[in-house]
Amino acid sequence: MLDTSASLFVEYAAQVRPEIDAALDRLSRYDDQCPARLREAIRHSLLAPGKRLRPLLVLMSAEACGYNRTAALPAACAVEMIHTYSLIHDDLPAMDNDDLRRGLPTCHAAFDEPTAILAGDALLAQAFEVLAGAEFPPSVKGWCCLELAQAAGPRALVGGQADDLSAEFQGGDLAFLEHIHRRKTGALFVVSLRLGGIVGGASEEQLAALTTYGQAIGLAFQIVDDLLDLQGDTTAMGKRTQKDSHHGKLTFPVLLGVEESQQRARRLVTDACAALTVFGARAARLEALARYVLERKH
Repeated sequence: MLDTSASLFVEYAAQVRPEIDAALDRLSRYDDQCPARLREAIRHSLLAPGKRLRPLLVLMSAEACGYNRTAALPAACAVEMIHTYSLIHDDLPAMDNDDLRRGLPTCHAAFDEPTAILAGDALLAQAFEVLAGAEFPPSVKGWCCLELAQAAGPRALVGGQADDLSAEFQGGDLAFLEHIHRRKTGALFVVSLRLGGIVGGASEEQLAALTTYGQAIGLAFQIVDDLLDLQGDTTAMGKRTQKDSHHGKLTFPVLLGVEESQQRARRLVTDACAALTVFGARAARLEALARYVLERKH
């Protein structure tokens, strides 16, 4: 059972996730200029039932800065489009070769490889269209587009994915593994928080705090993900478990063992919460998310 603070996040997510899903639904109702099969593939992956952690981070950080979460929805949707594109491409046979994602067949399994590649490409482009078309001041739109492009690019998300693939064959140490996941997983956590802060008018001190929190929580999330892959249930997870060991992947349990991995995740969550003092009581939901990351079962 989740503790009280983690339950606060679960209740918030249950309330807000339908708002995110409705916005993603609206944004993926393309006109007839988009081929029907491509539209179906995009919506298959984008609207699949997911935790929506990254868009929730956008909205919670905006609220922590005193901003209206509804006005921050375009930034939340843009991040989720980038995340979904990365999952579609990650699941391809040339990458992780997975056939199950969010409890549904992966995009290439439900359609075909070329369609899945194009669906990911489309979402990558649309994320920036959504940000550029949002009702934010021009300077805010430009800043958000820059931050999201950097987080999704060769020095962050894509670079982390490349190193993650190479680690299957070359191995590596703890520093290398952390370097992978601070980019592959952590970069989108950090940029989600920063986008919420940017649209919410965060101060430099608040943006720095959100960055520190995001770096810690992103790494903790990945450690727990590695543990769940090792110990979790496929039905609860909505994706295949124990695939990392089958692929010979470098993971935290492989390098540290289960107990030390758990302890490291707990320390990171403590560090994440400590970074939020600048927000006072408005940090409660972000703190609750940190506890949820530690206790989640899927």
